[in-house]
Amino acid sequence: MMTQAKIQKLFQQYPEFSIQEALSKGWELFKIQPALTFLYSLLILGISAGSSVFLKDYSLFISILISPPLTGGFFLVANQLSRGLEVQLPDYFNGFSYWGILIVTSLVSGILTFLGIIALILPGIYLGVAFTFGIPFALFSGMDFWNSLELSRKLITRNWWKFFGFILVLIGINILGLLFFVVGVLITLPVSYFAVYAVFEKLTAEALADSGPTHESEA
Repeated sequence: MMTQAKIQKLFQQYPEFSIQEALSKGWELFKIQPALTFLYSLLILGISAGSSVFLKDYSLFISILISPPLTGGFFLVANQLSRGLEVQLPDYFNGFSYWGILIVTSLVSGILTFLGIIALILPGIYLGVAFTFGIPFALFSGMDFWNSLELSRKLITRNWWKFFGFILVLIGINILGLLFFVVGVLITLPVSYFAVYAVFEKLTAEALADSGPTHESEA
């Protein structure tokens, strides 16, 4: 659980990072378990496509319930790989052990971003970038959903334009992945999440020295 002292330590240094190094670290993490990570990405793509085609009336509801834990799985696996721990296929689904905090965090950030876009567009873009670390903070800080989103917003705002550029690069990479017979996105998607985790880990190293998940499993 993050204490006030750890939060203060989080903001002692300017949140500078290298986009190139983040992408390189994301790729290195992917290469540790390429087959399992590729398979997990394929499963996510299959669930998304399947719900859109066969359960189109419920696809939004399914996405709200399933996407956050699946996304959390990428961050949890990245954490294990970065710490040199063995990863097996069931580990990718550990996000469902924290489904409550992940769904609420994702839902609230999505609603606030959507309202920001409706308002003047720019506030929505700002929040969409600023909440990038919402799920990682929810997993690794032990904070509730609101404090996790606020920590993400406050940290990223200090170097928002750099993060904005980072997100644009990730979007561009995944578009290229889609254009490459769609198969490419099964690599670019996990590399993107791993790259985001790499930046998160770098910027929170002092405040979150014990970088394992801090929320109790809800499973």
